[in-house]
Amino acid sequence: MFATFKQMFNRKNKDLQKKVLFTFAALFIFKLGTAIIVPGIDKDSLTGNLGFLELLNAMGGGAMEKFSIFALGVMPYITASIIIQLLAMDIVPYLTELSKQGISGRNKMNQITRVVGIILAFIQGYIYSFTYVSGSSPIQYLEFALVLTAGTSFLLWLGDQISAKGIGNGISLIIMAGIIANLPNMFYTAWNTLVDFSGTTQSIALGITMFTLFVIFYIAIVLGIVYEETAERRIPIQYANKSSNSYGGQQSYIPFRLNSAGVIPVIFASAIISIPSIIASFIKNDAMTIFINKWIVMTTPTGLLLYVLCIFGFAYFYTFIQLKPDELADNLNKNGGFIPGVRPGEETVEYITKVIKKITFVGAFALTIIAALPVLFGMFSNMPASVTIGGTGLLIVVGVALETYKQIESQLVSRSYTRGRRRRWKI
Repeated sequence: MFATFKQMFNRKNKDLQKKVLFTFAALFIFKLGTAIIVPGIDKDSLTGNLGFLELLNAMGGGAMEKFSIFALGVMPYITASIIIQLLAMDIVPYLTELSKQGISGRNKMNQITRVVGIILAFIQGYIYSFTYVSGSSPIQYLEFALVLTAGTSFLLWLGDQISAKGIGNGISLIIMAGIIANLPNMFYTAWNTLVDFSGTTQSIALGITMFTLFVIFYIAIVLGIVYEETAERRIPIQYANKSSNSYGGQQSYIPFRLNSAGVIPVIFASAIISIPSIIASFIKNDAMTIFINKWIVMTTPTGLLLYVLCIFGFAYFYTFIQLKPDELADNLNKNGGFIPGVRPGEETVEYITKVIKKITFVGAFALTIIAALPVLFGMFSNMPASVTIGGTGLLIVVGVALETYKQIESQLVSRSYTRGRRRRWKI
């Protein structure tokens, strides 16, 4: 890793350095925008209690809490992208055909996703304005929704610029930057909560020890997420026209990631759990709010159990939507490949299905632990709500960081290969 970063800052890779600087400049603009409050909103008119929107607030770098112009972030686009992907899975024939048309089809689907994302941004902007800004007229709520929608549109454009002129996926990096922006404040709050210099020497030493253990535990969780994101099960493959035993032959295999669904199950589960709270906040029904706070909110045992079951269910659902065993077996058979010891056809489908079920259970279990850690930590500790361990945000940060690092590494390898070819041609 250190060798990769050392090579990146080599004078021969000035174009790559410009891309990195452009990416940081764009992310700085995003962070600057999170401090600009929507015009016409008084800070005293905000309710201050985000509740189920804490995840959205964390991904936006605290923009929702301030009700800034980037309060919605890029989450409406992410939601639209998930919806379009699901509808393209043999549900809407037109979208299914677009998904099979290559680059042109993907471009059309991307345009549709953006339109749906903008519509969702306006709807969400109006609901959030009505729910969390008190004392405004319906026209003002519409104005607030338009400003929030414009902020989301700008972030989508900024993400495209990062993808085209910078490093990594722009949308993902914006989400990652919003989450990382909250980390210094979180550790500062944890330090002030655990370490009280007005106490005795023993209490100060105990506080410093607790904070050190907190940091060590946090780092251990990050390492565990890295392992969970990179772990995979490899099924060996043989081809009828190739010999893997020949000199210099390489073993072919099908890799299955331990967590093929990524953070999608957690996002889906959070959305399902938050729907009753959204309805109760919008209609302002006290009886419904009391029932939800007692049974459905994730900080309650029943709500946490429902959250865990939703994560497991969506993990299996989304994994089997992406990895279709029958199509994998069919493509393997068409290319003359087979799994050693398994007959082509139905037995191959059953074998692949069995493998996917096993690794999905392990992956969903690990995902559940990481997603439930902040809830359990809040239930059994006296730390402020802003101090968390694990969670969806950390999953996103680690996943995006790994993907960005791989992209930088691949570009460095490509440049080294190109320079090597040029030197050989000169000789």
